[in-house]
Amino acid sequence: MKKKNKKKKEKEFIEGLTRELYSKLTDNERIYFGTRVDNQINWYDNKSLEHQKRFKYMKMIIIISSASIPFLVALKIENFEMKIVIGFLGVAITVLESLINMNKHSENWIEYRSICETLKHEKHMFLYKTGVYRDDTNRFEYFVERIESIISQENINWASLIKNEEENKDGK
Repeated sequence: MKKKNKKKKEKEFIEGLTRELYSKLTDNERIYFGTRVDNQINWYDNKSLEHQKRFKYMKMIIIISSASIPFLVALKIENFEMKIVIGFLGVAITVLESLINMNKHSENWIEYRSICETLKHEKHMFLYKTGVYRDDTNRFEYFVERIESIISQENINWASLIKNEEENKDGK
């Protein structure tokens, strides 16, 4: 309970600090942050969490099913229902592993988390005027270029992956 309260207080503090920093932005900067940066951070954060949950849930079922098969076989119960259960567990393992690989839950979880954290890093460096954003000259333009580059790089990677998958299907 104390950890939740501490995390909640930390989150509220950061949100308050962010609101204060946002108030110092120009209108154009505030619009860009609200309509692009924060939206993309939220999208990548949500997608990362979604893929993480699916990956871990499926892996948990695979681990439990895999561990159950030798146990059930060792019971030496020779009825038809037990054979069905053991067979079903084997099929479930195969299907879940195939779904994980097909949907790339692990890779997407990690990639989306990485992009989300990179966007957050750029956002905080800009808001705190640190690193490459220390100099006020063209600071916002440089920020937009870097943010759009991060987002477009992920889109390019995705398009390239789809193209490669289609070429592999066609046997090229």
